[in-house]
Amino acid sequence: MKALVYTGVEALSYMDVPDPVPAEGEVLVKIQASGICGSDMHAFLGHDARRPAPLILGHEAAGIITGGVRDGERVTINPLMACGVCLDCERGHTNLCAHRQIISMTPREGAFADYVAIPAHNLVTVPDHVPFEHAALAEPIACGWQGARQALHGFSQPTAELSALVLGGGAIGVGAALSLKAQGVEKVSILEPNPIRRARLESLDGITILSPEETPDEGTADIVVDAVGYAATRVTASRCAARGGAIVHIGLGEDEGGLDIRRMTLLGIRFLGIYTYTTQDFKDTAQAIFDGRMGRLDWIDMRPLSQGASAFTDIRAGATSAAKIILNPTSGSV
Repeated sequence: MKALVYTGVEALSYMDVPDPVPAEGEVLVKIQASGICGSDMHAFLGHDARRPAPLILGHEAAGIITGGVRDGERVTINPLMACGVCLDCERGHTNLCAHRQIISMTPREGAFADYVAIPAHNLVTVPDHVPFEHAALAEPIACGWQGARQALHGFSQPTAELSALVLGGGAIGVGAALSLKAQGVEKVSILEPNPIRRARLESLDGITILSPEETPDEGTADIVVDAVGYAATRVTASRCAARGGAIVHIGLGEDEGGLDIRRMTLLGIRFLGIYTYTTQDFKDTAQAIFDGRMGRLDWIDMRPLSQGASAFTDIRAGATSAAKIILNPTSGSV
């Protein structure tokens, strides 16, 4: 099969590789759409020791089961594989499983390829009316879905009365904003510094798009989602969060700095570290996409997998307006 292989720092090669062989309990999925995640970019830049070269990246994917009793079934892939028996798994916190694996991270090859092998129970059936490129968004949006769900549990006032500010208009930020709207928050804003991307995001229904010059005043957002995770964005999150509010931290840009711990403590501001999603969060997100609760999902671009290297270059240069570029192994469109 063909695959886009990470071969070294800032090096990707579209090449022939052996077909994956499903283990017991796994099925083979023919990939129809696979999104480029920020973690793929971190690996591409040599910043992720968990993804050493050579490795097939990509974990935001949808496709068609090939072979077996479910042959031909359209599915979206939950790429996170938990053990199912540890205490965290038993409590439903599958994202915290100490034995978790994820495709695109050693030792599991990813979905920038014609095929990927995955446990059958990690697949969610996709209705015929849902395009594969939309189904592939279940994975990145599920991160924001979990963050919204956890944040909303801590408020006593009606959800519709809350306000939310999302820092970063990439796929994680957009997914968080859409998840907040889908879960009942009516006033949602996205702060995005890239003017090209801001213009693209103006099409989002009911979400206000802000430039850095329009950063809200101190203490005006009940929920602040940091979908970037740099010290500078944590400064903004700490300042903008209202008393009794919540900071939802999803971004993994850098490890340290930025949080105003004193202000957070004195004003009772909760800090929620969000890593991926639970199995139920993934299913709930997929259903919200299928039901149309995530809107038109027109903030993506499609490119052939064979042109994946140039897509990575464009993302790094900030030269694309899309919050998400999705690669298709078969052609330029699904």
